[in-house]
Amino acid sequence: MSYVRLVNVTKKFGDVTAVNSLNLEIGKGECFSMLGPSGCGKTTTLRMVAGFEDLSEGEIYVGDRLISSPKRNFYLPPEKRNFGMVFQAFAVWPHLSVYENVAFPLRIRKLPAAEVEKRTQDALRSTNLLKVAEDSPADLSGGGKQRVALARALAINPDVMLLDEPLSSLDPHLREEMRFEIKDLQRKYGFSIIYVTHDQSEAMALSDRILVMRSGVVQQIDTPLNVYNQPANKFVFSFIGLSNFLDIVWEDGRAFVRGEHAALPASLMPPESMRGEDVLSLASRPSEIDFITEGDEQGLRGILSRKAFLGEIIDYQVKIGDQEMRVQKGRRDPGPELGEACNLRLLRPFWYAGE
Repeated sequence: MSYVRLVNVTKKFGDVTAVNSLNLEIGKGECFSMLGPSGCGKTTTLRMVAGFEDLSEGEIYVGDRLISSPKRNFYLPPEKRNFGMVFQAFAVWPHLSVYENVAFPLRIRKLPAAEVEKRTQDALRSTNLLKVAEDSPADLSGGGKQRVALARALAINPDVMLLDEPLSSLDPHLREEMRFEIKDLQRKYGFSIIYVTHDQSEAMALSDRILVMRSGVVQQIDTPLNVYNQPANKFVFSFIGLSNFLDIVWEDGRAFVRGEHAALPASLMPPESMRGEDVLSLASRPSEIDFITEGDEQGLRGILSRKAFLGEIIDYQVKIGDQEMRVQKGRRDPGPELGEACNLRLLRPFWYAGE
């Protein structure tokens, strides 16, 4: 059942439409990520949900409670929405102890002292901060400061947790650690999460569902697995995970990689519905390509132009015609050497109209 609901939400800044007629439903206890490049409208959407930005059009509900509607001239201030908020900047107060950082929003709400103590202690315990409760946040690592921000948001017992790029300033190891901590806290407390990020791995690891946005318009809303395996369009394919695109041209009823003299093998012919296009785009994931024997006529022929060791993976770059393809294989898998001819089998090809 939907809990947070956005109905035809639009945000304009002058002549620029940052978010265009967004309809969205997020379930109670769901972790929902908004993913897209910078400027796509994801942070603007989060700020409208939080109450930091007015809507140009549309309505926002939490449960059966209306929280924003320009048509009805209704706006519920952020402090009355009971949302926990954690942003990229830690925004902790260095002149207050860790304990007081967490307790301060509760005191502002004029809660009884016993309630402030209980909620603060619970939040500190949940984020493993009890041992440093009397320390200054300035003495903590980046991960420690982010835990303080999380504890402060948890202490108010939020209905929804809003997270805007909360881990982007942490190093990779801490970022991965904090992902699991955020997910564990969500399971423990049962709140909904709306998580804004441009980091695909964060969104895939944390989310029950992902929204992919481009230029203020929704491209796809689905589970992480479906967004990866069944991208709705070329943009989603290119944005989620590593991708290859080869321009394919038609000549005399046959399909060729641009710059290549040999026609595509029968196993790689585009679908009938797309064969009238002048230029097509053949897409593939680097991890879903195999090297096959040189004599196999169902492969794409190329020359290895680069080979990079990446730990458990070897990253190859193969020149085909006047284009390049990346292939990633395990370090123990056999592969060609620089300058050698090779043959590729695309295990899961996708076709899109050329641009």
